[in-house]
Amino acid sequence: MTTPNTPPSRDELLRHLASTRIAGRVATPREVNLRHYAELVKGNRRFWLGLDLGDRWKTEEDVLAVMVERAGVRPDPDHRTGQDTIDPRLTLDGLDRMAAVLRDAAARRLRVLLATGHPGGLLDVHQAIGRALRAAGAEILDIPRGLHTTEGDDETSGSVRQFGDVAVLERGATLWHTHAPQPMSAILDALAATGRPGPELVIADHGWAGRAGQHGIPTVAFADCNDPALFLGEAEGTITVTVPLDDHVVDARDYAPMTAYLLAEAGLTRHAG
Repeated sequence: MTTPNTPPSRDELLRHLASTRIAGRVATPREVNLRHYAELVKGNRRFWLGLDLGDRWKTEEDVLAVMVERAGVRPDPDHRTGQDTIDPRLTLDGLDRMAAVLRDAAARRLRVLLATGHPGGLLDVHQAIGRALRAAGAEILDIPRGLHTTEGDDETSGSVRQFGDVAVLERGATLWHTHAPQPMSAILDALAATGRPGPELVIADHGWAGRAGQHGIPTVAFADCNDPALFLGEAEGTITVTVPLDDHVVDARDYAPMTAYLLAEAGLTRHAG
């Protein structure tokens, strides 16, 4: 394998994704995936990730069909427990589509907002993208200070902060894993209230991505196979790109070759640092 900051070839990255379980035989159990698909079609908003999916997705099988097509989970509806999969080739295809969006954002010097609900896994990925885009001439939005929000039905308060150009939810001096869309709403509402222009592109995951897409903002996202909403959003055209991957592998450094590949395909390697 190449060094982490050297862009790997497609074949090298395919092997790396599988060996680290970023894709391939991922750690997410099949029963968790199916439970989340079922909750989504029941109308449980926690699993909509900030999107308005209405009543358009009627059955678990409808969701499974999209996840087979766009994430590469196992297609057999009778496979109810045990191992599930993400097709590494679909991960690569998603990275290529995301790279085209990033290339355009740099060329047009767009206003970009980055955010993650998975700081333990994907914070470094988002920060590297932000650094490269800023160096290439894009504007990375600084979020308003003093934002405070709640996480869905939990009603537990948290602060929306920015670390290395990436918006996160902080609670009790800890960066928080969250699926909630409310932190993104807090940012967009605060920008509008102060008359500042909003983002022209959002790079995010979980509810941060879904809520931005629902607001009509071009949005590219990373998503695990137990978070079907963003894949449905891409199928419906609300989300621009959704890249399938395990969003919290054991060692976050394993995402570095993937990030290097993404930035190389976007023409941003010389701006990465």
